[in-house]
Amino acid sequence: MLTVEKHFAAPHGVDAALVQCAPKLTLPFSERSKSRLLALLDDGREVGVFLPRGTVLRGGDLLVTDDGHYIEVCAAAESVLQVSAADGHALMRAAYHLGNRHTPVEIGADYLRLEYDPVLAEMLARLGVTATRADLPFEPEAGAYGGGHKHGHDATFAEDHAAALALFEQHHGHEHERVYIRRHAQHIHDDHVHGDAGGDGH
Repeated sequence: MLTVEKHFAAPHGVDAALVQCAPKLTLPFSERSKSRLLALLDDGREVGVFLPRGTVLRGGDLLVTDDGHYIEVCAAAESVLQVSAADGHALMRAAYHLGNRHTPVEIGADYLRLEYDPVLAEMLARLGVTATRADLPFEPEAGAYGGGHKHGHDATFAEDHAAALALFEQHHGHEHERVYIRRHAQHIHDDHVHGDAGGDGH
C-alpha cells in the first residue's frame, strides 16, 4: 500500500508533464475533507493518506507518497444543487439564508453550489432562485478562520481516528508504538516532578 504524509496545495508550480503522468485520486468532497483515509487510486492501487488534522484536499492538489512519487487529487462529480438567479441580489439573499443554516456552499461568479438536499431545494424555490440538481465537482468555501467546515468532534471523528490508528500501525510498526509509550511515560513523570516542585517533592 502507498502511504502519503505530505501534500502540495494547488497552485503548486509542479511541471504539468509530471502532473499529467501522475496517478489520480478521485474523491467527493466528504472524503477530501478527511485528513486520514484509505482509498483506491484510479489505477486500482490502495493509498493511505495521513495528513495533519484539518487538511482539506482540493481538486488539483498533489499528494507525495513515501517513496517520492506524485498523486493528483481530482474532485469527483457528485449530486449537487446548482443555484442561479436573474439578479445578483436574489443570489446574495439565497447565500445569506444558506449561511444561516451553516450549509457548505461553493460560490462562483454567477452561481452557488451545495450538496443536494430536497428541503433546501424547496427553500431556494421559495426565495425565487433556480436550483437545479446536477452531477458536478463540489468545492465549497473553507471556513473564514482557516481549514474546512469540519470540526474535531464531528460525526466522522471516530472513523477518522480508527483509520489513523490503522495507518500508524501499518506504517510505523510496533517499535514506534514502544517509543511513543516510553515518551508518554516520561512526559507524565516530568509533569509530576514539576507539578510538585513547590510542594514536598513527593
